[in-house]
Amino acid sequence: MESFIKLKEVQRRCSLSKTKIYDMMKSDEFPKNVLISIKCVVWLESEIDAWMQTKISEARSPQKAA
Repeated sequence: MESFIKLKEVQRRCSLSKTKIYDMMKSDEFPKNVLISIKCVVWLESEIDAWMQTKISEARSPQKAA
């Protein structure tokens, strides 16, 4: 079952500011939010978890030789 999470929770989990999250969304570096009402946007928990796992994997993988 899919879960929604609000911005404050996204910020807490990812340690990013609101501005950084929205900037990264614009450049397709961060999962897009979902508008569920005129004044409420949320993110899919699974997409945030997957983004975080990707960042962890990137940080742990050996650097490619230039």
